[in-house]
Order: sequence, then structure tokens, then C-alpha cells
Amino acid sequence: MAETGTLYICATPVGNLDDMTPRAAAMLAQATVIAAEDTRRTVGLLHHLGIKKPLVSYHEHNKAVRGPELIARLLAGETVALVSDAGFPGLADPGEDLVKLALAEQIPVVPIPGANAALCALVASGLPAVPFFFGGFLPKTVKKRKEQLAAWKRVPATVVLYEAPHRLKTVLADMLSVWGDREMVMARELTKLHEEFFRGTVQACLDRLEHVAPRGEYTLVIAPPQAEEPDQERAGEPEAAPEIKAVREVERLMAAGCDKKEAVREAAKNLSLPKRLVYQATLALESRG
Repeated sequence: MAETGTLYICATPVGNLDDMTPRAAAMLAQATVIAAEDTRRTVGLLHHLGIKKPLVSYHEHNKAVRGPELIARLLAGETVALVSDAGFPGLADPGEDLVKLALAEQIPVVPIPGANAALCALVASGLPAVPFFFGGFLPKTVKKRKEQLAAWKRVPATVVLYEAPHRLKTVLADMLSVWGDREMVMARELTKLHEEFFRGTVQACLDRLEHVAPRGEYTLVIAPPQAEEPDQERAGEPEAAPEIKAVREVERLMAAGCDKKEAVREAAKNLSLPKRLVYQATLALESRG
């Protein structure tokens, strides 16, 4: 049986082209083909590095077709270097799907580390770096975004998110309504000429955006939630009954924008309770008026 090729996951600069590592540049020069999220942007990087290589596009809209094509090339013994527009492929982009396809065919997958916007923002934020939770991009619709925020409200870690400038204000407003005001940092244009960090709270960030229009790509770093309110599960008191927990969770999710049916389903999932128990507890509350 012929030896397969290798899929290399190559990090590229998030802004400053001098952040390209010698190992990553060497791999791009050695690869049979480079699979790029946006071939136009990758051409610019290759020109800077003095590299000429065949390019194929691989992105969210063509991954269902292009993914199997790349796997076929790997199985034929070719070397594929995967790059995204910026940073590490596989984080908030379709690179994850190609990795899964390769592993299913027992094709070696090798990471070539380098720049990453989430880690750059996190370590310079001044907020706790361990533990942290990377959420990528939030959903685009308000309803789904609030549902996602509600599901992550009590994650006991610093949260790191990516966001586009045209959605930033609405995202922060939703965050404020679902999570309340927390410490946070807005980082923009990381490693570029106009790199900027704004440190404050969610409300302070919203206030700033009223005077300074959002420009460039943003990485948001949000502090962990404060300890639970005393009346939720007071120290030394017995744990609340499952029915009480179910009602509280349904009320929280509905306040975040879920309808009743969705709230019951999500509450059952979040609390690992039978859906029927959650539904009946909700009905009992309603019947008491």
C-alpha cells in the first residue's frame, strides 16, 4: 500500500507578516499544494515570503466538495498545507472538518504553530488566563445569540470571543442583557499598526463605541462570572430540589429570549434532567399562578 501524504495545519500571521515562523514558511515552500481559506490573501503572504506554490480554495462554502478532493490528493501521497486568512486553521473556521476527514482515513495531521489572535488578546488582557473558554464567533441572529450567551452564562472561566465590527454593538448589548456588566477587554487590529486594547466593563465598552466607531476585527476577553447569588444555593443549606432547579433554569432561559418549549428542552439538557420532569415542574408553577 502506498504511503499517504501529510496534512500540515500551518498558522499564519494575524497582522504583522514578520510573525510568520521559519518552520511554517518552510512547510509552505515544501507542500505539494496549499489549501487556503482565501487564495487572494494567501497569494499576498506567499509573495512576501518569495514562495510560488499551487493554491486551492478551501472555505465554509465549498468544504463539502473540496474536502474530499484534498483527501484524495493526500491518499495519493501529496503533501497539503492548510492555511486560514489569519492565525491557526481549525479555530472558528472549516479547517476542523478537514482534520476530521484526514484522521478518518488515518492520514497524519501535523500542527505548525504560530500566531493566534485569541491567545494574543488573552495574555495581554490582564484578566485570568487560566482557565479560559474560547467561544469563537457568536450566532448572527439575536435569538440564537442570546440562547448561546445564556448557555455560557455560568462558565467558570475567562471567555474569549471573536467579533466583526458591524455586529459589535449589538453583541455587547446582548451580552449586557444576558450576563450583566462584567470586566472585559476589547482588542482590535492585533499585531498591526493600529493595535488597540480597551479595558473596562461591558457597559464601558458600549459607551466607548458611541464615540469611537468600531473598525477592524475584534477579539473580546470577558471576565468569569461572579459567585452565585446567596439565595440560589446558600452555603450550608441543602441543595435545591430538581423541580426547583428546573423552574429556575426555565425562567432564566425564557428571560434570555427562549420560548417556553425551547427553554424546557435546554433546561433539561443543561441540568441533565428528564424533559418530562422539567415540563411538569413548569406546569405546576403556572397552575399556582
